[in-house]
Amino acid sequence: MSAKTLLSLRNIKVTFGGVRALKGVSFEVNPGEVHCLAGENGCGKSTLIKVITGVYKPQDGAEFFFDDQPITAMTPALAQSLGIQVIWQDLALFPEMTVAENIGFQYAVNGKYGLVDKRKIEDAAENALARLGVTIDAHLPLKELPIAQRQIVAIARALVGEARLVFMDEPTASLTQSETDYLIDIVRNLSASGVAVVFVSHRLAEVLEISNRITVLRDGALVGVYPVEGMTQSRVTELMTGRNFDNTVIANDHDQKPIVLSVRGLTRAGEFENIAFDLRRGETLGITGLLGAGRTELALTLFGMHRPHAGEITIEGERVSYGSNRDAIRAGVAYLSEDRLSLGLNQPQSIADNLVMASLDKLLSGGMISPAKKASVVDHWISALGVKIGTPDDPIRTLSGGNQQRVAIAKWLAIGPKILILDAPTVGVDVGARAGIFEIVRQLATQGLAIILISDEPPEVYFNADRIIHMVEGKIHATYDPRSVSLAELEAAVYA
Repeated sequence: MSAKTLLSLRNIKVTFGGVRALKGVSFEVNPGEVHCLAGENGCGKSTLIKVITGVYKPQDGAEFFFDDQPITAMTPALAQSLGIQVIWQDLALFPEMTVAENIGFQYAVNGKYGLVDKRKIEDAAENALARLGVTIDAHLPLKELPIAQRQIVAIARALVGEARLVFMDEPTASLTQSETDYLIDIVRNLSASGVAVVFVSHRLAEVLEISNRITVLRDGALVGVYPVEGMTQSRVTELMTGRNFDNTVIANDHDQKPIVLSVRGLTRAGEFENIAFDLRRGETLGITGLLGAGRTELALTLFGMHRPHAGEITIEGERVSYGSNRDAIRAGVAYLSEDRLSLGLNQPQSIADNLVMASLDKLLSGGMISPAKKASVVDHWISALGVKIGTPDDPIRTLSGGNQQRVAIAKWLAIGPKILILDAPTVGVDVGARAGIFEIVRQLATQGLAIILISDEPPEVYFNADRIIHMVEGKIHATYDPRSVSLAELEAAVYA
């Protein structure tokens, strides 16, 4: 074992109910290293992190070293005392508390005689933020901060605990490119100060940009450990999935197809202005742009969640005016929210109940929901979209992110829409599942469904749309044909 190794694990095996989650995995991190832990959802990444932090106990035969010292029984308390911190994707912060309280709350918990030393909390928070080189008002309630600054608060909280090894679980999943660049700079600063960072992300471009080495897991087993130098996104994808994915432009000309959706002069003050475009049958229209571009606000207006202040929406030649999203659904518009966990699905409910929640009126028989009709709809869409489940009655939360997203898509397809709006459909979804979702999108377009695909990742719209609208600060800045522009040119325009 190298003298430079901070953390070293060997022969890590974990079994849940007969399912081998980790199959003799080895893993190591060096001081100050930025190390990527890569793999599809369900490959064992989270299980490995929970072993390292003492949440799960591995089977006999495991070896665990920290600072070259053997650890016989890791516990959460011991992991924290060693400086091992985890920033989970949900951040585990308290929105109603201030920035300072979120960062330094452990001082309140551990205060002598149960008294809270607010000055000590604020000093700890300000010192941690200063160490990151950022300026955030520590007295502000956390709920007033954008998600990018909340990420920084979570990192600062880890530093208060004298972190030596920080795991970041999908830290950029909800960030724009400019926010991601800022976070990457912070990670580099942490690395330069000697803090090791393990980066878990589905965004492979940033993984290759920031990491020194990559450990790849697949189906609970170690595939290998690789230097980043010379590694490509396609090679990482192949290692993660065991498959090759060929990214090619699929854009086609739909000028002769009937217009399904026509938007003219659509405006909502402070959100978007004078939006105009046509969407034709079987066409996939990509919409991209940075945070504040107005993409989601436009989608919510097309879906009847917000009312426009000016302009008109026409569906198949008839002008529509929505009183609510129910009117939009009746007009044939379906909207898949970017926030799958909070808005797209009801996590405690069953897979079946989630799938039919938007189409209950189609399941009525004698004023009651017909179990036979419900079962038929559920079975059809689970089969059609290739959703991997145990039983339809299992809670939706038991599914992987990719399979949850397939159910969310099926929920809207069950209403028989004319227009499907997909708002960031691959957030939190691994590369293999992403390919499956986009294959579904292509099949739906081939069947004649008109699709709007919204993403802040230019490659997603470039390789999966027929036309691309680039929005900037609520306005259409330009429209691109993927067949006549390169991905590099599109990215340069979006990130300018």
